[in-house]
Amino acid sequence: MNAKVINLLNRLITYSVYALYPIVLIGLIWTRDERAWRVFLAPAISFILVSVFRNLINAPRPYEVNDTVPLINKDTKGKSFPSRHVFSGFVVASTLYFISQPLGIILLLAGVLLAFLRVIGGVHFTRDVIAGAIIGIVSGFLGYYI
Repeated sequence: MNAKVINLLNRLITYSVYALYPIVLIGLIWTRDERAWRVFLAPAISFILVSVFRNLINAPRPYEVNDTVPLINKDTKGKSFPSRHVFSGFVVASTLYFISQPLGIILLLAGVLLAFLRVIGGVHFTRDVIAGAIIGIVSGFLGYYI
């Protein structure tokens, strides 16, 4: 895969998740669905907690450690663990799974592709995306049921 394709898919998946989430949330609010609060709070609270955690850890990125140029356009220093892109995709996917199983499954598959792209794109280590996925899934399920 070349850099243009990796960047395009990375942006397409990221923007799609970030666009679908508020559309579903607005739809839930519009229809006065009581699940709207869970769909809002689970990702919001866990996103804040993951952001604080990764700032504290401040793990270096592959291009810092290996002195390489990433295929994905990125020049951030540190804050690699866990991957917040992958976390966000998975927390939204697992939360929306309770609203629409087909949509949740599609977003989970998109999250797997995003994780792969973030690693081959040179902006995350495998451990970063695996941790982001696990934390996202657990946060989505716990947040929905608590």
